[in-house]
Amino acid sequence: MSSAGGRRRSLLANAIESIGTTPPPTRAADGPVAGDHADREKPAEEPATPSFLERRGVAFDEIARTVKRLTIRLKPSECSIWPGNARDYAALSYDRCASLIESIREEGTNREPVVVRRTPNAEQPYELIVGTRRHFSISWLHANNHSEIELVARIETLDDEGAFRLADLENREREDVTDLERARNYRHAVEAYYKGVRAQMAERLAIPKQNLHNLLQLAELPDEVVSAFAEPGDLKVRHGMRLSPLIKDERYRDAILGEAAIIAAEQKELLAAGAEKIEGSKVCERLAAAVTPSRPAPSPKAKPALTAASGKEIGQVLADTKAKGITININPKGRASVDEILDALRPVIESARFAR
Repeated sequence: MSSAGGRRRSLLANAIESIGTTPPPTRAADGPVAGDHADREKPAEEPATPSFLERRGVAFDEIARTVKRLTIRLKPSECSIWPGNARDYAALSYDRCASLIESIREEGTNREPVVVRRTPNAEQPYELIVGTRRHFSISWLHANNHSEIELVARIETLDDEGAFRLADLENREREDVTDLERARNYRHAVEAYYKGVRAQMAERLAIPKQNLHNLLQLAELPDEVVSAFAEPGDLKVRHGMRLSPLIKDERYRDAILGEAAIIAAEQKELLAAGAEKIEGSKVCERLAAAVTPSRPAPSPKAKPALTAASGKEIGQVLADTKAKGITININPKGRASVDEILDALRPVIESARFAR
């Protein structure tokens, strides 16, 4: 395939294929394996750091051992889409899958099989567990004069929890699965497959509990907040970590939702005008700032008046500092004699800071 996706194999396929490929050495009936004594004399070597596949493979051994690895060719219409997958199938489009569509068109098939399971009592005989983009791409090709291209699939026998873990393993390294898609998938899974016990789910998926918590925070954001982001992919885990605690506080919720509605309207106007969207980081900043009441601008400090003994305003004391002295503006309101002005100035000058 020409695309990057075609150049790499499925994480799951690699994990499964690696099982049992290196048989352990056997001893002859009449003696030890050659070099056995020499090996015992050598100090034990440090174990190699387990690779990503090895670490994930431990969690999936039971799946791998129960797979019936029959590969078949079928039409996309023979598969329903398993709703437990992280990727939002309805959000897929030609633009999002263009490179994959072109590579499948060139190859004449999908080199990397999708994963399905049998659904004998359903309308379609198979349910797609892994490979929604490949399924969409071949469906698109069928609808666009390439009905001869078939979908290569591998059949596995899995329950829903096993299917979820398998799909998560496949999707975890996919950059085009958004944080929001994965977060909402996890929110569904923790209730559907783990009875709400997050620690159990984290253990089964071999991920840190804090990472799971952060993803679930993202999934808890209201739709109004999500709509403030121009595209689902703009909403990141770090945004959920910042906004979720604020949304849960009743003092701030209405202010954030109100700002989210304003931003969403601005995003629509920008899109219609063909202008640049408001980036996700800026959206997050505006939403977080909505909980901080704006400080009123300080009112200008009134200048002390310079008044005559009669009460008539002669002017203003503009500044009075020990370092720079006193600055006075003489601008009588109405007629004032020189004596009146001098009489008004005397007490001000005597009490000036420089004179103290």
